[in-house]
Amino acid sequence: MQTENFSIVYEVEGSCIQRHYVNKDFEDSFILSRAHRYRLQCYYTDQGLLDDIFNISQYWRSRKYSQPNSWLESWLRREIQALIQEEDVDIIVHHIIGVVKAALYTREQKSLVIAPEKKQEEFKMSVSEAARRFLAARTDRFVYEIQLFLASGMNIEAYDAVYVQRLGWSSPGINTEVSHSALVDRTTAIPYLYIFDGDPDENE
Repeated sequence: MQTENFSIVYEVEGSCIQRHYVNKDFEDSFILSRAHRYRLQCYYTDQGLLDDIFNISQYWRSRKYSQPNSWLESWLRREIQALIQEEDVDIIVHHIIGVVKAALYTREQKSLVIAPEKKQEEFKMSVSEAARRFLAARTDRFVYEIQLFLASGMNIEAYDAVYVQRLGWSSPGINTEVSHSALVDRTTAIPYLYIFDGDPDENE
């Protein structure tokens, strides 16, 4: 029998993210991996920093959205886990991936071909509606990040490599510690989140 656990999230837009578990021991809570922490930190950067590399408008104009992306579900799972700091996100992922696939891959009748701009707006509206109950204030940025990943056409590892290189960070893989000097010198104003203060795995 599975026990329900409840938590209260607060200060999500401040310099740190706080989560209080109502009926769950902290030791049993989900610990963010390095890759999760990297993705969460991305939400504190200015939107549009990678637009010259991954062209979202071109993605829609060229109708590349009709080509299934085999990495999307895995990317979504990691993204949602990072944003809500929960491990079991199967129901949320299933819900959102269903909406995304319906918005992207539904075949258009020849007599009802939708303009790329309208297709994009319908996609954004549908995904926003599906995700907002779970992601709240981060929904709009989440919808943008989905489009950026789809426009890249890359697998997760290659996408991460390009993202962190542009931002001047180290890889979210094994060697992912962000130096203090790198944070200070970074041109983009990004709060120094507590999630980067050490690695729980190294203290075991």
